[in-house]
Amino acid sequence: MVFSENFYRVGKPGDLEYNASIASVYKGETGGSRQKQEHGGETKTAMKYITFAIPCYNSEEYMEHAINSILPAGEDVEILVANDGSKDQTAEIGKRYEAMYPGIVRVIDKENGGHGDAVNAGLSQASGVYFKVVDSDDWVDEEALMKILNKVKEFVRTESVVDMIISNYVYEKVGMEHKKVIHYRNVLPQNEVFRWDDIGSFHLDQYILMHSVIYRTEMLKLCQLKLPKHTFYVDNLFANQPLPLVKRIYYMDIDLYHYYLGREDQSVNEEVLIRRIDQQIRVTKLVSRCCDLSRVEVENPKLFKYLCRNISIMMAISSIHLLLMGTKEGRLKRDELWRDLKERDCRLYRMLRCRTVRGNL
Repeated sequence: MVFSENFYRVGKPGDLEYNASIASVYKGETGGSRQKQEHGGETKTAMKYITFAIPCYNSEEYMEHAINSILPAGEDVEILVANDGSKDQTAEIGKRYEAMYPGIVRVIDKENGGHGDAVNAGLSQASGVYFKVVDSDDWVDEEALMKILNKVKEFVRTESVVDMIISNYVYEKVGMEHKKVIHYRNVLPQNEVFRWDDIGSFHLDQYILMHSVIYRTEMLKLCQLKLPKHTFYVDNLFANQPLPLVKRIYYMDIDLYHYYLGREDQSVNEEVLIRRIDQQIRVTKLVSRCCDLSRVEVENPKLFKYLCRNISIMMAISSIHLLLMGTKEGRLKRDELWRDLKERDCRLYRMLRCRTVRGNL
């Protein structure tokens, strides 16, 4: 998807539309809606500061851990369980939590459309000022959650909301005694609002991923984010497409998200990735064309370098796994992938072909 003129115009601080979108947060017109509750004849309102969307497909074995990890935030948040046409007890478990925690947990029942479509469903019904995706086999840390929630409340109270909050994530790999934490303290200013011009250089293993981001809800809706159906690896699109619209960023050096690795059917498993290589190729193409890079280069040169570096890594991953197939079909698909990029953006093609992938290009 190539963004329209409105995408960039709305995203600039100082523009009337951008300012209106920020102001609407404080007026309760858009993200950050207040739900009415009756208490002894009094009507009280509870602002939803963060919407947590949990995409679920046949998640009965582990989804409760994800939900329970968010519940300590209470009525300040909403938890949207997006049941993606599950055939097990996912819907029943979600409904039980909905009955136990009315006004906090809500089930969205939908026909099967894949992980990205479940995220879309959550975003379309989100009422929080901010939006966070938690996969059903992952969880969040309670202490870090409360720190982020308090910071969000401060942003709203002082009318100084940011577009994106970043925190660390932890690889919870089965059998690993020492957990790997991905942090950004060498790249991003801590505990202060900053812009893309203020960032440093990312290490090769550092990315801004779905696990590490919390977006301002209204900004996500303004950027027309809609993830494709029945496609794996769309978290790459979620973590890249909105970035040109992000103007104000805040990084907290705390370990919020715990990313579970170990299930044989996970999409990051190498054998699974090769089987689903066509979906990896599709997402790689979508990420490479999701914004006007020439315009980003003018407005945010450091963001341009970061996006190009991400595209380069995704192209490399796709190319390597196509070669690992060891077939003529794999080689032809690799050639087509690079030919598609060359025909669409010859300059980007030359950059990715001729430069070594480093922390930044």
